[in-house]
Amino acid sequence: MGRSAGRTAVITGAAQGIGQAIALRLAQEGARVAVLDLADTNVTAGLCRAAGAEVLARTVDVAQRGSIAAAVDEIAGAWGRIDIWVNNAGIFDDTPLEELSEARWDRVIDVNYKSMFLCCQLVAPLMKAQGWGRIVNLASMAAKVAFPNEVAYCSSKSAVVGLTRALAVELGPAGITVNAICPGPIDTEMLAYTYQRLADQNGITLDAWRARILETIPAGRYGQPADVAALVAFLASEDASFINAQAINIDGGMVFY
Repeated sequence: MGRSAGRTAVITGAAQGIGQAIALRLAQEGARVAVLDLADTNVTAGLCRAAGAEVLARTVDVAQRGSIAAAVDEIAGAWGRIDIWVNNAGIFDDTPLEELSEARWDRVIDVNYKSMFLCCQLVAPLMKAQGWGRIVNLASMAAKVAFPNEVAYCSSKSAVVGLTRALAVELGPAGITVNAICPGPIDTEMLAYTYQRLADQNGITLDAWRARILETIPAGRYGQPADVAALVAFLASEDASFINAQAINIDGGMVFY
């Protein structure tokens, strides 16, 4: 029996990368899993079923309240409860300040930040009625340190940490913990895309850029999606019942606070 046996878990942005790894780990921990994404979640759903989990896979736009609400109603109707909610969906942006349109700013904020508010607002009543819940928000090391040309991205991730703390204080008395995770360089498709852009901007190869960043990681390696999934699984369990309102770094030692 895993630590999440009998629980119902929902993961946004679950089609690939970190979201897929989280869904699989929670399935392995014994949870029923609902995998939500705008992209095709069939691969993730198949992995979770192979791990022995009950699975719901749905197309959801986390920037739209109606889309999230429909998923919450369906999951609660099918399984009777929602115990764990992982806000993983997000997008990256590296538009310089002078070129950043209001529409692009709004899109980054809507997907990376507003979506988490909407999801939490919609799932909180169910968790309150149960007297138990775990909400985990994926922020970033960019919530704590800034990078050039990432004003929208860094702002959105910093806001996630503020949202996490406020919700933790408000929902804690109802038996619900709310924590954020701040990953550093995790080997995913998004990281490869981002690093290729940065390498191009700096006139070097992708391998050279990766080597440059590796030198700044005290652990001496890049993180893997499974590393983040393991932390989520812990925070989603009873073992983490006294951990609340935290923004936990998972970056190999790059950020110290």
